[in-house]
Amino acid sequence: MAYLSEQQHRLVSDAVAEAELTTSGEIVTVLADRSDGYSDVVLVYAAGMAFTAMSVFAALPRPFLDLWDALIGGWGHDWSTGELASMTIALGLVAFAVSWVALSFDALRFALVPKPVKAARARDAAVRHFKVGAESRTHGRTGVLLYLSMREHRAEIVADATIASQVPAEVWGEAMADMLGEIREGRVAEGLAAGIRDVGLVLAERFPRDAEDTNELPDRLIEV
Repeated sequence: MAYLSEQQHRLVSDAVAEAELTTSGEIVTVLADRSDGYSDVVLVYAAGMAFTAMSVFAALPRPFLDLWDALIGGWGHDWSTGELASMTIALGLVAFAVSWVALSFDALRFALVPKPVKAARARDAAVRHFKVGAESRTHGRTGVLLYLSMREHRAEIVADATIASQVPAEVWGEAMADMLGEIREGRVAEGLAAGIRDVGLVLAERFPRDAEDTNELPDRLIEV
């Protein structure tokens, strides 16, 4: 799913190019639809609903049995142990299937994923993209990745070893605040550009550009 137009991509790319004019640091930007599919979370919820349904039936079987008897013509009968076991398993399977289908809808699935899990998955995804696209790919190990995950509503900044050793993580707070402030208003490209400018200022202060500096990483926004 593409979130930005070609013009908005240029806005972000131009912000990267401008920020890198004053620093030897290299900025990479990644815009992701989501950081994870959360199939494991869906499995946990579906299994939980299945066990809940079976537990409720085991504790209060009569309403279920009366309903079933009514559906098959209203004739009650004595349920054998095997029939009760089969009914328990059937209810569990139905609850599992219904839950799995319901959670296939993105809106419900992402609403139910706990925030700490979203944060951890977004961070993991940012680190993976950083390792592929920026880590150790610059002469002085001065790469920085700005990662934005739309479904999780999460942003991450990951820096290469040289930068991380001199710039505490909290220094990126202003960049994150400026970026997310714009994005909350629906201005995604403008938010990324604001974050890039702030990161560029931090890098320019600690890693100024020298005369022999070359552009080692692409300026373009990577949308995945």
